[in-house]
Amino acid sequence: MKKIIKTVGVFGKYRDDSISGHIVRLTKFLQERKLSVQIDEATADRIGQPFGPGQSRAAICREIDLAIIVGGDGTLLNVARDLAACNVPIIGVNLGRLGFLTDIQAEHMTEEIRKILDGDYQTEKRLLLQAEVMRKGKIVRTANAFNDVAVGKGELARMIEFETFIGGEFVNATRGDGIIVASPTGSTAYALSAGGPILHPSLPAIVIVPICPHTLSNRPIVVGAESIIEIVITGAVNQRAHVTFDGQATYSLEDHDRIYVRRSEHDVELIHPSRRSHFEVLRIKLGWGESY
Repeated sequence: MKKIIKTVGVFGKYRDDSISGHIVRLTKFLQERKLSVQIDEATADRIGQPFGPGQSRAAICREIDLAIIVGGDGTLLNVARDLAACNVPIIGVNLGRLGFLTDIQAEHMTEEIRKILDGDYQTEKRLLLQAEVMRKGKIVRTANAFNDVAVGKGELARMIEFETFIGGEFVNATRGDGIIVASPTGSTAYALSAGGPILHPSLPAIVIVPICPHTLSNRPIVVGAESIIEIVITGAVNQRAHVTFDGQATYSLEDHDRIYVRRSEHDVELIHPSRRSHFEVLRIKLGWGESY
C-alpha cells in the first residue's frame, strides 16, 4: 500500500442487517481522519444512514485508494473479484466464522485500522484465477475466482466424466464427482476438504484436486502458476455438470464444454496487521495442537 490514502471504499456483508452499527462506526472513524468515504450501494441500502447514496462497485473501484470489507471470508471473496482490476488494496474485518482472510475482529476494528493507516501493517499479493467456458468454439462465460474454480456433478448422485489437460498436454480421463482448481488462497478451502495440500499463499502455484475420483490413485497435483488447466466434459449425454467460482457463482455445463483456468493478470493485495502470522492463522483456524 504505497500510495497516499485519500478515499476509502466501505463494503458490508450482503443482505445482513447486523452490519449497520459496524459500518456507521467505521464510516465516522474514517471521516474523523479527514478521509473521503464511498459506500457501495448494497451496503448503503442496509445501513439507512445519511452518508449519501451508495455507488456501484464499478464506479467505486475507479475512485478509492483502499477498500475495507466488513463481513466474512465469503464477503471478501465476492468484493475482491470485482476490485482486482483496479489494484485496490483490501482490509478485511471479520464478522463471519473462520476468518482466514478477514483477520481483524470487529470489536478491535477502529484500533487496528488506525494502526494500519498510521503505517503499521504488512501487505501481501494473492494470486487470482481467471476461468473461461468454451462451447462449440465460442467463449460463453468468463469469471474470476480468488479461491477456486470447481467442476462438479449436478443434483443427481451419478458421477461425471471429464478429461484434464495441463499446458495442452493430456493428463488423464476421470470419472468422479468433479475436480477443483484452486489458488494458494483456496488451498485451505474446498480443496482442503477434498484432500488437497495446503499451499503457502506466497507460492506461484495452482493445485488441482479431484473430488471423489472413481480411481483412488488419482491424487492432487500442484503445478506452476503460469500453467493453463483445461477440463473437458466427456462421456454420457446430459451429465448435468456445472462449474462454480468461489462457490458463489455457478454456470451449467454441456457435454464437450471446455473449461480453461489460468492465473489472472491481476493479483489481490491484502493488508494485514503487522503482527499477523500465516502459520498462527492455520493453528487457530484448523485447531492444530488442540487437546481433546
